[in-house]
Amino acid sequence: MIFKGTKFQIKVWKYLKTIPKGKVKTYKQVAIGIKSPKSARAVANACAKNQYAPKVPCHRVVRSDGALGGYSGRGGIMQKLKLLRSEKVVI
Repeated sequence: MIFKGTKFQIKVWKYLKTIPKGKVKTYKQVAIGIKSPKSARAVANACAKNQYAPKVPCHRVVRSDGALGGYSGRGGIMQKLKLLRSEKVVI
C-alpha cells in the first residue's frame, strides 16, 4: 500500500498496521512504538487524518484513560466501537 501523507503520518500509519486484530494500544504507546515518546497528541492527529481506515486500523488506538478517542472513518465513533467489538475487544 502506498500512503500519501507527511513522513510522520506515514510512520504512524505503518505502525498501526502492526497492531494485531483484537488488541488496542494507546496514543502514547504508539508514540513510544515509533520512537517519538512525546508525540502522543501528534499520533492522535495522524490517526484523525487516516484516510485508509479501516485497512489502517486506527480504530485500535484509544486514549490513556480508556476512552475511545475519535475515529476518522465513515460512521465515526460508533463505527470504531462496532469494529472493536467485532474484534472481541472489551470496551
